[in-house]
Amino acid sequence: MSELIELANISLKAAEMVEEGRVHKSLYSDPAIFEEELDKVFNNTWVFVGHDSEVPDSGSFKTSFVGRHPVILTRDRKGNLHVLQNRCRHRGATVCEGRKGKTKALTCPYHGWGYGLDGSLRALPKPEEYDGVFDKKDMSLESLRFDTYQGMVFATFNNDIEPLPDFLGGAKKWIDLFAKQGGGYPMKVLGEHRFNFPGNWKIQLENTTDAYHFPIVHKSFVSSLDDATADIFDFLDGEGFVEDLGHGHSVMVMIPELVDLEADLDQPIPARFEALAQALRDEGRSDDEVKKLVRAAHGTGFNLNLFPNVSCSMAFFRVLRPVSVNETEIQHVALGGDGAPQAFNRKRMRLHEHFQGPMGFGTPDDGEAWERVQKGSMAGNDGWILVNRGMTRLRTSADGNPQGAVCSETGMRAAYRQYKKVMSAASVTAQPGE
Repeated sequence: MSELIELANISLKAAEMVEEGRVHKSLYSDPAIFEEELDKVFNNTWVFVGHDSEVPDSGSFKTSFVGRHPVILTRDRKGNLHVLQNRCRHRGATVCEGRKGKTKALTCPYHGWGYGLDGSLRALPKPEEYDGVFDKKDMSLESLRFDTYQGMVFATFNNDIEPLPDFLGGAKKWIDLFAKQGGGYPMKVLGEHRFNFPGNWKIQLENTTDAYHFPIVHKSFVSSLDDATADIFDFLDGEGFVEDLGHGHSVMVMIPELVDLEADLDQPIPARFEALAQALRDEGRSDDEVKKLVRAAHGTGFNLNLFPNVSCSMAFFRVLRPVSVNETEIQHVALGGDGAPQAFNRKRMRLHEHFQGPMGFGTPDDGEAWERVQKGSMAGNDGWILVNRGMTRLRTSADGNPQGAVCSETGMRAAYRQYKKVMSAASVTAQPGE
């Protein structure tokens, strides 16, 4: 009984640390709250685990995480997707260590139990020793409930949670717009890189819809651009906005004219994009397709934040994974078009490297800022983090949602409102497998 009371008190403590317009810095550094977050947030909501283009063929796999739990996204021999716990049913060893690839089976390296890509137990050494002990069909790898939207794969340990389309809600409209990045071709993962930063996962969650930092933190990036492009990124006084989409999701529109990549395609191609346009013509593409591809090549004009762990950020996915209270893994995923012209996908990769890549202008600067927030959260015995910018200047969007200026903190408040809701749950859900 004392353990239940302790957990309840942690929940109350976390919930009380979120107020409308501010959150307490202890949310970044309290190990007990972090452990509670893994259960309340990551075990009990829809968590992004990958894109279906990462497992394109039968036999394809990709390893991922749901919170702290290692999982495998697979495509079986019939072409069906599965999300499986990466844990042998015998003694618990992981059955897959590669990040992604193709295989005929998932085999435990400890005692040789072999599983199909659908998770079924296919073979084990000395099977006669298990006669009358168990039936192989009852010892498949444990599956997670999952669903997809526009190729994005989400999984959950909570079988009672609302359907994925309901959870995404108002964000679906923006995912549909983001999926136009392929320039008329299905969106495809081109590559990725990962890094860890010494800070809490919520620091990064806040960043995706924070335009306020852009001209300060990313001054070096802006200075690397041509004048016309730099003008586009001078958006703090523009007509952009941040909108609360419900369920912790939000969108930050920085460049309104690039919200729909298939709109206004009759406009002339800007001179600065002529080299790409000519490369596409040289590949035999029609004028109409060239216009569509050039428009899509440089990404959308918005960042979409999907609670709790993935953002569709202009031209890439950013995926966060909580490692500890003061460590977070970030995965940056470059996106292109499946079957799109080589010149198009090559341009997408170069743009990704320019900002998001490990030698790019954006990622190192963001990482430095996130690390400093974590360090600062350890100063003093009391302190609040402000997320109140624009609170008194909200309006209602065409979709009926709260909306603020592009430099407002509307998105952060949306995320923390959902965080407070899930962390205020009356009791702890049983851990997976119990």
